Amino acid sequence: MRTTKFNIIKNLILGLILALISTSSFAASNSNASKDLEEEREEFNVTEMIMHHVKDAHEFHIMDWNGHAISIPLPIILWTENGLVTFLSSEFHHDDSGTVIVEKNGQKFVKYHEEIYYANDSTNTEGSYVSMDAEQHPVNGHPLDFSITKLVFSMFLSIFLLILIFGLSARAYNNNGVPKGIAKFTEPLIVFIRDEVAIPNIGEKKYKKFMPFLLSLFFFIWINNMMGLIPFFPFSANLSGNIAFTLVLALITFVITTVVANKDYWKHIFWMPGVPVPMKLFLAPIEFMGIFIKPISLMIRLFANITAGHIIVLSLISLIFIFESIWIAPVSVAFSFFISIIEVLVVAIQAYIFTMLSALYIGSAMEEHEH
Repeated sequence: MRTTKFNIIKNLILGLILALISTSSFAASNSNASKDLEEEREEFNVTEMIMHHVKDAHEFHIMDWNGHAISIPLPIILWTENGLVTFLSSEFHHDDSGTVIVEKNGQKFVKYHEEIYYANDSTNTEGSYVSMDAEQHPVNGHPLDFSITKLVFSMFLSIFLLILIFGLSARAYNNNGVPKGIAKFTEPLIVFIRDEVAIPNIGEKKYKKFMPFLLSLFFFIWINNMMGLIPFFPFSANLSGNIAFTLVLALITFVITTVVANKDYWKHIFWMPGVPVPMKLFLAPIEFMGIFIKPISLMIRLFANITAGHIIVLSLISLIFIFESIWIAPVSVAFSFFISIIEVLVVAIQAYIFTMLSALYIGSAMEEHEH
């Protein structure tokens, strides 16, 4: 009886949390939170729950209703041994354990932990068509996956929003050049990036040709971060919490920095002027490693800060079910709400820091020295 009552209380608490304060956790994953917490479980695995929420998925899970998942399927695009294969993720029937087979073009596929593999001819003891090695890693072959996952879809959506916002902003000026409408919001931000980021770090003579990149970088990161915080938005995802996304952004900055670098930049890396030769031999390898450490720091900083906020909120919510007491709920809810408010500031600050450091690296690569 006590267990039944506690399960009912858990469901009520979960509904309240999702409705009022789980901005970060719900929007970051749109996953199977309610389904997982409604089922009977002997032990609450915090690590498994958190990692399940922050990773990518092949569908947008909205909620569960009467034991049935309500989700928005996304296209599965695979390059296989027999060529291109496409179908909707709904054909897996929300299964992520490798027990549902989808047969296309004479090939069988299963989905296991959001990865798509070729299915075995027979199941294992758990009813899955995926074989495991001694360390419980799948050994099945898998096709090249070019699917539109929820992170990819969110990225395309943010690109569309950027085009829409700045297309409207460009037209929202009267004949005297005075902004109106949405341009009153975007123009101060553009001026801020120009005056506080581009000019101080790159210089007045050369900053203009890098402004499109810096503005795109700032608004692209910021909008994607904000979309991950919008509650009850079915197409939100924690894009900046994906290391591949931050890697690509950092790689673009690295390529631009390397291409525009002048001879003084390379000279200060490999043979610093005014430094004794023994010290040059010592510092050159360190400076050379710094070329690659800079973009790596960009990548990790954005990824870690955005992901950390979502993990903290999920961890605080999990305290209710770890202690199995409703008395911990007010404290957990209050702290989760506080962290969610902080994240609103963090997403903007991280977009600014990434843009500022990118401008700094580009500017330092073009700086001319007098010796």
